[in-house]
Amino acid sequence: MTRKTVNDFDPEVLKLFDGYVHGRITRREFLDRATRFAVGGVSAAGLLEMLQPNFAMGEQIPEQDSRVRTETVEYPSPKGSGTMKGYLAQPAQAQGKRGCIVVIHENRGLNPHIKDIARRLAVEGYTAFAPDALAPVGGYPGDEDKARELFSRLDAPKRTEDLMAGVDWLRARLESNGRLGAIGFCYGGGVVNQIAVRYPDLAAGVPFYGAQPKAEDAAKIKAAMQLHYAENDDNINKGIPAYEGALKAAGVKVEVYKYPGTYHGFNNDTTPRYDENAAKLAWSRALAWFKENLKG
Repeated sequence: MTRKTVNDFDPEVLKLFDGYVHGRITRREFLDRATRFAVGGVSAAGLLEMLQPNFAMGEQIPEQDSRVRTETVEYPSPKGSGTMKGYLAQPAQAQGKRGCIVVIHENRGLNPHIKDIARRLAVEGYTAFAPDALAPVGGYPGDEDKARELFSRLDAPKRTEDLMAGVDWLRARLESNGRLGAIGFCYGGGVVNQIAVRYPDLAAGVPFYGAQPKAEDAAKIKAAMQLHYAENDDNINKGIPAYEGALKAAGVKVEVYKYPGTYHGFNNDTTPRYDENAAKLAWSRALAWFKENLKG
C-alpha cells in the first residue's frame, strides 16, 4: 500500500481534519466543507478515510519483538476512577536501575501507535508506561472516531487524576533509578506540560505539539523541557512565546523546535500527516534529551 502524505491533500482539508479530530467541528461539518476538495472520484468521506491511521504501516517495534517484554497492568487511582489500566514495556534483558518514562496518548486513548511508542522506548533501555484514559469506559475501542467520542465524555478533572496516578505508579517502580521522564503527543503533550508543573522531581519532559500551561504554572517547572511543534499549527503555536519565556525566566533548561512545512501530528507515522524527516529528527532529539537527563 502506498503511503499518503500531506502533499496528497489540499492544506484546507488538513485544517478541516485537525478541527474535526480536536472537536472544533463535527464529522458532518467536515464532510460538508471537504466536498469541494473531493475530486478524481474521491468523495469527502473518502478523504476522511484516507486521513485515518494505518497502525500496521506505522509499527516499528512489533509486540513479539524479543528485545522487549510487555504487559497490561492495573494501578490505583484514588482521586480518579479508582482502578486504572496501562501498558508497560520494558527491555527484555535489562537488569538493575533505569530511567522510567510515562507515555501519554492523544485524545483517542491507548491505541496501537502509542503502545508502539512505549516499545520503542523500551528498546532504548527504559521502562515505559502508557496509561489509558479510556480504561474506565472499556479501553481503546479499536475505532478512532468512537475513541474520540468516548474520550470527550470522560470527566476531565477525573481523567487528569487518572493519568497523574499513572505517573505516581511508575515513579514508585523498584527498577527506577529516580529519574523520571514524560513524553506525549497532542492532548498528551499538554498533559506532559501539566506533569512538569505538578511534579518538581520530573527530570525531563518532551511534549509534542502540546497545549501550554499558564505562565504562573510554568514558573513551577523544574524539569528539563524539550518542546516540539509543527509549523502549520496555529491553534497550538500561539502559546509558544509566552511558555518559552516563562520557562527561561524560571531558569529551566529548555529547547524549542518548530519543524518547517509540518502539520500537527507530524510524528505519528500511521497517518498522512507524518513527516518522515521531521519525525526522525525530532525522535533523535528526544532520545538524546532522555539520555542526557535520565541516564546521566
